[in-house]
Amino acid sequence: QVQLVESGGGLVQAGGSLTLSCASSGSISRFNAMYWYRQAPGKQRELVATISSGGIPRYVDSVKGRFTISKDNAMNTVHLQMTNLKPEDTGVYQCLFLNGLGSGSWGQGTQVTVSS
Repeated sequence: QVQLVESGGGLVQAGGSLTLSCASSGSISRFNAMYWYRQAPGKQRELVATISSGGIPRYVDSVKGRFTISKDNAMNTVHLQMTNLKPEDTGVYQCLFLNGLGSGSWGQGTQVTVSS
């Protein structure tokens, strides 16, 4: 079972930037897609961004133009660069990697807090 570890969360003022990383204990080449989710207090978990094995990114409308997902195959890491952060971006961010069979691994999550 591959282990995923997120890092890079923290407290930032509105308009600021953070870059999250999700490091895999194994090769990410085995995964078909990699996802970043977030969950705000009292809300359901929301898909924020995804990147395919071929490097094609997709974003939820609320983060388009502000967030960038990328992957580093050599480092077995997926990044989420977040700019122009808003208070509504606050939440616990988790990564999920899925293989072609639909199974995969979740990270433990990293807290992002954006103050107004």
